[in-house]
Amino acid sequence: MVRSSRTVKALMNHITRIGLAALMICIGLNRADAQSVGSTYTSTAPKNCRQISKPSELDGSTTRACSGKDGLLVLIAEDDLREIVSVGRNRKEAAAEPAAKVWFPPFNSSETTVEWRAVGGKPFAIIQRWHIADSTDPDKQGRPTTKAMLVVTRLPPGPVCHVAYVDAVANPTANELARKAADDFARGFTCGKDEVKVVGARGRAVELATMR
Repeated sequence: MVRSSRTVKALMNHITRIGLAALMICIGLNRADAQSVGSTYTSTAPKNCRQISKPSELDGSTTRACSGKDGLLVLIAEDDLREIVSVGRNRKEAAAEPAAKVWFPPFNSSETTVEWRAVGGKPFAIIQRWHIADSTDPDKQGRPTTKAMLVVTRLPPGPVCHVAYVDAVANPTANELARKAADDFARGFTCGKDEVKVVGARGRAVELATMR
């Protein structure tokens, strides 16, 4: 069968459009893969960190710096059985961040696993589990039991501060809620202006952490 030049040209244009569409789909998939959000983990266990100050005999206060992701370090400072966790390029920067000035009123401690949320290899938030002491709920020895919650903290560029709290007991899917909060809020959160969000159901840990 003999095709007219017009028909052949139209067919070629159609094939070209299909090829371009397929190419754009591949490019879009590659970009999506490159920009996918994921988690990696580091440890703040004392054996994995550099001790900045030795425990004080008076109050047990101590400070340590722990390696993080993408050149960041995690600063853990404990004083009077309460901790702060901050992040920076170095100890001085981390100590000057808003996160380094947040103290929960009850006795508390953070777990040593730090979850880093990142896109394209660049971390934008960390998630850590904290234990908040509840003096109204003593154990058999009369010591306060602890209630768990997850803290989402935004990372540079910009200030480092708490973004969201997720009660780990009141929410069976607390980890998923914390990751979603990090992904949805951390990058657009303005420290000092935006209020820390309580995500999911409120529980005793969040009540203890936010009481003033």
